[in-house]
Amino acid sequence: MAMVDQPLYPIAVLIDELKNEDIQLRLNSIRRLSTIARALGEERTRKELIPFLSENNDDDDEVLLAMAEELGVFIPYVGGVEHANVLLPPLETLCTVEETCVRDKSVESLCRIGAQMREQDLVEHFIPLVKRLAAGEWFTARVSSCGLFHIAYPSAPEVVKTELRAIYGQLCQDDMPMVRRSAATNLGKFAATVEAPHLKSDIMSVFEDLTQDDQDSVRLLAVEGCAALGKLLEPQDCVAHILPVIVNFSQDKSWRVRYMVANQLYELCEAVGPDPTRSELVPAYVRLLRDNEAEVRIAAAGKVTKFSRILNPELAIQHILPCVKELSTDSSQHVRSALASVIMGMAPVLGKDATIEQLLPIFLSLLKDEFPDVRLNIISKLDQVNQVIGIDLLSQSLLPAIVELAEDRHWRVRLAIIEYIPLLASQLGVGFFDDKLGALCMQWLKDKVYSIRDAAANNIKRLAEEFGPDWAMQHIIPQVLDMITDPHYLYRMTILQAISLLAPVLGSEITSSKLLPLVINASKDRVPNIKFNVAKVLQSLIPIVDHSVVENTIRPCLVELSEDPDVDVRFFASQALQSSDQVKMSS
Repeated sequence: MAMVDQPLYPIAVLIDELKNEDIQLRLNSIRRLSTIARALGEERTRKELIPFLSENNDDDDEVLLAMAEELGVFIPYVGGVEHANVLLPPLETLCTVEETCVRDKSVESLCRIGAQMREQDLVEHFIPLVKRLAAGEWFTARVSSCGLFHIAYPSAPEVVKTELRAIYGQLCQDDMPMVRRSAATNLGKFAATVEAPHLKSDIMSVFEDLTQDDQDSVRLLAVEGCAALGKLLEPQDCVAHILPVIVNFSQDKSWRVRYMVANQLYELCEAVGPDPTRSELVPAYVRLLRDNEAEVRIAAAGKVTKFSRILNPELAIQHILPCVKELSTDSSQHVRSALASVIMGMAPVLGKDATIEQLLPIFLSLLKDEFPDVRLNIISKLDQVNQVIGIDLLSQSLLPAIVELAEDRHWRVRLAIIEYIPLLASQLGVGFFDDKLGALCMQWLKDKVYSIRDAAANNIKRLAEEFGPDWAMQHIIPQVLDMITDPHYLYRMTILQAISLLAPVLGSEITSSKLLPLVINASKDRVPNIKFNVAKVLQSLIPIVDHSVVENTIRPCLVELSEDPDVDVRFFASQALQSSDQVKMSS
């Protein structure tokens, strides 16, 4: 009897848990659907589990979302693609719920299932489902249907294809803006499956309706459709149908639509080709760069470099550069920040002479901007300019500004400069670095902000890797020797950290002769924080130095620290001793 009851057990548990008041139990149950389906077998999954899920009208969105996700990967559990159609009814129900993310996930799962279904099953089951949703009384069903047309259309017979195009056209003129928005969003995907003759007649007329919609939320989604449709049409059709729409949109009364055009402009240029871009879209882009809404200028400024690449340098200098100069002194700091993040990329486009004459003054003004993010964005892209104008000019023009920023009152700006120093060092070379930036690097070890001191210690390690141990011995170690006796214990701690980072780079000999004595002396410090950091540093030095040094110098120091009155010092010292024992045993 027990053997007969066993297969019934999972479904009974599932039903109990799905009806439980505790949402977590219901969620766990849904997430275990695949396990339950495996236990039931394919046939019982089709006949019992799926119908049960279709009837299950749980009102919690989280449970419904999990169900929509699970069903999308359920084809193997119902017996493969020949039985995939049994999964459609529960997902069809989920496509009509009020919560957007549940509907979106259901549409995604339906698309995944539809993409695997056989052609006859699509015609018999999937296409009727799309039609039912598209004719749904409640707008949620119609919204969901828009995302399914691109799966249904390719397999449909000719008569049904005509019907589907007509239905999509009706959805684009639906009374509810939400439905029109969904139709506009999915138009590109649907258009990609439609045959070329119908693309020009049916789809373009639908698209034109959407571009003239009275809701700006629909029009701005139609902007995305411009780029998608442009790639499907022949170049001459694209110029005739898409280009006028883009130009109109760039002057739309809604700033959100103009923002969308500014954001998508590079993709739109790719769609219409280089010649129309130069004649028609440059004036539109210049208008967007000078738009009266800061959000539109931000989006347009972020595309300056990409747009300039499409044009020849003369056109970029003639039309785009004047706008860039204006934007570099824009009243909105966010516009200047967006410009600063991309303007360096213009240097390779414009070439050396134009960069020196036109762009360098803009770089300098942005480097001195009062807003930290603007300065950061310039610093982080300096290498692009270096490739164009060379290191000599770069160092004469921009280095004084960089040194100024290294002492900036905003610690995040100082931090960005520190992180940039190793790259700058590799570009400038060791001689130049020692003259101009070496002193700064040591100065940062005494910064008031911990993050700066921490970054400065890492910076010294990276510089030692870049320039080699001999350079470090000459330029870093003497200054470290001086600073370990600094009156402020926090600075002494930073030096200990720097020593632990430098040791692996400098090797066993230098570490034993120069760095280890400093650490041993620091173990006599009166501040417990220093002493337990000494224990940590000694632990990190154990694998680097010779075994005899560990036994004769490091262990006695650690033994002494392990008897310290402070509990933390004793803890870290005993940890380091254990580590030393392990190294001893393994060797």
